[in-house]
Amino acid sequence: MAKIIKKIGVLTSGGDAPGMNAAIRSVVRTCAFHNVECIGVYRGYEGLIEGDFKILSARSVNNIIHTGGTILKSARSEAFRTKEGRQEAYLQLKSVGIDALVVIGGDGTFTGGMFFNEEFNFPVIGIPGTIDNDIFGTNFTLGYDTALNTVVDAIDKIRDTASSHKRLFFVEVMGRDVGHIALNAGVGAGAEEILIPEEDLGLDRLLESLRRSKQSGKSSSIVVVAEGDKIGKNVFELKDYVEENMSEYEVRVSVLGHMQRGGSPSCFDRVLASRMGVKAVEALLDGKTNYMVGILDNKMELTPLDQAVKGKTEINKELLRVSDIMTT
Repeated sequence: MAKIIKKIGVLTSGGDAPGMNAAIRSVVRTCAFHNVECIGVYRGYEGLIEGDFKILSARSVNNIIHTGGTILKSARSEAFRTKEGRQEAYLQLKSVGIDALVVIGGDGTFTGGMFFNEEFNFPVIGIPGTIDNDIFGTNFTLGYDTALNTVVDAIDKIRDTASSHKRLFFVEVMGRDVGHIALNAGVGAGAEEILIPEEDLGLDRLLESLRRSKQSGKSSSIVVVAEGDKIGKNVFELKDYVEENMSEYEVRVSVLGHMQRGGSPSCFDRVLASRMGVKAVEALLDGKTNYMVGILDNKMELTPLDQAVKGKTEINKELLRVSDIMTT
């Protein structure tokens, strides 16, 4: 028989992503709709261990749907990696009568939630919030669409400078393990070349591509580089290599860094967060646990947390082909 849920906790953990506040708002208001009390947990799993809780009402999440970051803050927690730390977190939850948790974050957040569920049989539902879009079981993670728009806007501005000074720009974007941001933003911004971890372009082919661009009449070029690309040790090494072999180019590097995580979430991310929050709370009320909420073919679906953590997302091969054609 499913446990009766009267009080739900919500936390954000790991790196922040645009849309997290919209998801918090959705969780809180869905709880209010179903007459369930909602408790905000501050500073992720660290706050869970320390009992850093606050009651959240429907009115306490006014005017946050459009804001970046997370009002609940986020923190890494080494203590939660230990069984003793998780035991303390469990005792804190029980002391205030919290019956279930909604955790918003990436694979590290879900791994913590999965262990917690297994050890204490405590209901947990995850909402994927990470700009990298690297979580299995959802077509889109919260913050990904906003990050793409931020990157494209930045590249558009950089191209103005590149064109004015006949320069080659390497633009590094986030993506240690996957190239979703680099590939999509590169195609959207009309980059001359895109370097991602999934495709080892190689230094010789990179030079060949740049030479073709030069011969075709292009006086400037933009190369989008995912931070996890394996061609060089880093984007600055790539710059040095091209300068040594193509003296006709004046080469610059722009590392976009954490600006990709900030800013007001796009309409897409706000709507997605709202849908995910409703699905997460109602899944808990239906007796579901140890699942992640995701969007697949525009439908809200549940994926077991272990599959979300262990599964691998795949790069869009059709978009890779489009990229090759567009750089002709």
